[in-house]
Amino acid sequence: MSLAAVGIVGILALLVVLFCFGMPVGFAMGIVGFCGFCFIVSVPAGMNMTGSVIWSTFSKYGLTVIPLFIFMGQVAFYSGVNEKLYRAAYHWIGQIRGGIAMATVMACAAFSAICGSNAATAATMTTVALPEMNKYGYEPKLSTGAVACGSTLGVVIPPSVVLIVIGLSTEQSIAELFYGGIGAGICLAVLLMMGVYGICRLHPDWGPVGPSTPLSEKIRSLSGAFEMVALFALVMLGLYFGFFTPAEAGAAGSFLAVVISVAQGRMTFRKLIYSVLDTLRISCMVVTIVAGAVIFGKFLTVTRIPYDIADWVVRLPVSNVVIMAIVFGIYIIGGAVMDALALLLITIPIFFPVAVQLGYDPVWFGVTITVVTTLGAVTPPVGATTYVVGGMAKNVPLQDVFRGVAYFLPAYLICILLLMIFPQIVTFLPALLK
Repeated sequence: MSLAAVGIVGILALLVVLFCFGMPVGFAMGIVGFCGFCFIVSVPAGMNMTGSVIWSTFSKYGLTVIPLFIFMGQVAFYSGVNEKLYRAAYHWIGQIRGGIAMATVMACAAFSAICGSNAATAATMTTVALPEMNKYGYEPKLSTGAVACGSTLGVVIPPSVVLIVIGLSTEQSIAELFYGGIGAGICLAVLLMMGVYGICRLHPDWGPVGPSTPLSEKIRSLSGAFEMVALFALVMLGLYFGFFTPAEAGAAGSFLAVVISVAQGRMTFRKLIYSVLDTLRISCMVVTIVAGAVIFGKFLTVTRIPYDIADWVVRLPVSNVVIMAIVFGIYIIGGAVMDALALLLITIPIFFPVAVQLGYDPVWFGVTITVVTTLGAVTPPVGATTYVVGGMAKNVPLQDVFRGVAYFLPAYLICILLLMIFPQIVTFLPALLK
């Protein structure tokens, strides 16, 4: 059996283990990668490789940035900063048709900037926003779709755990990826809000006009966004001016989040314990996935599949744009059947060299595939974010949540197209760091 054939069998085995046996992604990638490596090289070599990968992964200083940013987001979540963000966004644009849904997207974007988690943003905004939209007679398809799609901004707008992992996997600057994520995140957020406007043009009764708010109350509501602005500014400006490394920025942001929540009396000891426990759980999951992906990547490397695919794709008699469109199509399909982080870690060793060989900017590629895979967070059969919203919106059938999400899918496709036509959306801010 050729090396390529062994690699293909390994990929199919991984899919079988994931979908037929329900094994956690990190363990599935690690086990399949280990067995494949042993089959091609030798069992002792596989044992040495696995031990080396596990040790180097869990002792890597760069990974400390993950629990620090997750902890910052969990503190913000348990201290209730999300409610203030929603209130501020609602006061400013809740008075136009569909405005409350637009305010929800804005609040999702703002909370994502300090949380970085799709699931946490979805759970938070479902709890805070859905009751408000139900109170004002919003169509459940619009309200749940806006929450589910707005929550996907958590992996695009920094600090994003997915961007951190991409940076570590491709040896890129995490700060540059963060700044690239700002442009892409703003672009997607604006398009999602335009999607709300378009839906309300088609179905005016889906998004009734909210009550008007005096200018004084609008200005007063901005004070509720102070925590988010302070945290975001501390992290991003600290990285930009070189005051912090990414890990130090996460530590500083976590410290400020705790100080703010304690000073305002919104952080109890019980909430702090919950924040720590959730941080440990999520961090362990992410690091395990990273270690498993590295082991699986070592297996793919010895099969030479990444190099063969890169060489084959580069030699295709079509333009670079068509090749990249094919790659993005693969990510869209893969994201619909697989966890986004796992998909990225499995495919980056294959497609990142392709993008580099084709002359695409590495930061642009890393940020853009993050946007592409966010489609998988809301589309079936995986659609984790949609399931979170559907599970918490007890009175809304899951099929209605997916129907609501379908109205927003053009916004994702337009965003991807804009990033391909105008890569400066992503690359402009990172260029300022160089």
